[in-house]
Amino acid sequence: MSFRVKEMIFNINQPCKNMIKKASKDDSVQELSVVQSIQTMSELLKGGDQEPVEFELGDLVEGAVVSVVKGKIVIDLGNVATGIIVGTETMDSSNTLKDLKAGDKVQAVVIGEENEDGQLVLSLKRAAQESTWDNFMKRYNDSETFEIKIREANKGGLLVEEDGIRGFIPVSQLTPEHYPRVEGGDSSRILSKLEKLMNTMMKVKVINYDEKERRLILSEKAAYRDQRQAIVSKLKVGEQIKGRVSGIVNFGIFVNYEGIEGLVHISEIAWGHVADPKKYARVGDEINVLVIGVENDKISFSMKKLTKDPWAEIVDKYKIGQEVKGPITRITPFGAFVKLEDEVEGLIHLSEFSVNEEVVDPNSILETGETVEAKILTVDLEEHRLGLSIKGTPLGKKIEKELVNLTKSDKAKKTKAPKEESVSEDVKEKK
Repeated sequence: MSFRVKEMIFNINQPCKNMIKKASKDDSVQELSVVQSIQTMSELLKGGDQEPVEFELGDLVEGAVVSVVKGKIVIDLGNVATGIIVGTETMDSSNTLKDLKAGDKVQAVVIGEENEDGQLVLSLKRAAQESTWDNFMKRYNDSETFEIKIREANKGGLLVEEDGIRGFIPVSQLTPEHYPRVEGGDSSRILSKLEKLMNTMMKVKVINYDEKERRLILSEKAAYRDQRQAIVSKLKVGEQIKGRVSGIVNFGIFVNYEGIEGLVHISEIAWGHVADPKKYARVGDEINVLVIGVENDKISFSMKKLTKDPWAEIVDKYKIGQEVKGPITRITPFGAFVKLEDEVEGLIHLSEFSVNEEVVDPNSILETGETVEAKILTVDLEEHRLGLSIKGTPLGKKIEKELVNLTKSDKAKKTKAPKEESVSEDVKEKK
């Protein structure tokens, strides 16, 4: 939509000539003054015959401030129009209105046609938005890192806003320092952690945008990518480092080293079975770890490889066919684990419970904490596994007998059921 701003054109040449004719010869000084005035006015109005200027809604215009009164800004657009900015349209993130004075140059956006006073309706806020958006686009194209204030938080991440341009920092784009690691993914606790970041400044990069909606996707991780890569490039597999525990979850321990984060998987915490990683460290602890893997952004650490491997002596201590004794530490659907010594366990597989009978549920036969005698079937030093069997042992014979009795009981029930069914059928026929 466009519209014209009309100009008032004055023709003063003829009246001025008449004034000169009436002047006497003695008034030569006054005549000269009048001529100079005519020349000045002519210069001011020499554009009077030009075409009317057209403005489009959304046009960015620039002019000099005429006055600032009670939150109203009047702008001179230069011999073609006057503009006015009122209300919330005077507000921007730089608080331009506060220090604005007559004569200052400002930019504004046309947001309405002329009002009843013939003034174009303008917006300082919209001009700031355009400028801010252009700045964000430049930062995106230049891959520039910058600081921005966190305004709000929700369960998915953090929200920012500048001159009406809104941006979102997803949780996945936060650095380890700010990532809301919560066991079990409790959304209320995640939100609570994110809210602590409100009103703080954060270094970010623009990684995506929606020009139509004027929305940005920001990343804190991207802002530190170069720094992270520089640190990661120095890490070598086999190197021992000291880091700080930044998080503990059910599958392992996260360790922060110079701003980057790696994982000690639960299988790398100790040589034996680890049921709860929290028993091995606390958040904030400084611990030594061994670098065992560096692949792109994925860093793997080990705690157990900094300690002596108890399995190194297994080959001399345990032989196939040897009888061993120990308590049952845990029972799984595929068998029972027996503790032979600290961090050394053996597995009695379901197939090694009974010679003739099939075991379906080991929990119905064994109990955690129960001490059992077993024979060593296999020794795998590389995989750190000991295979055990209770077939033929006192416990095995006892289990065999119990399974036989259970089988007989089940068979008796099955043979009894058809007779009951046939009797009921006879009764039905008689009826």
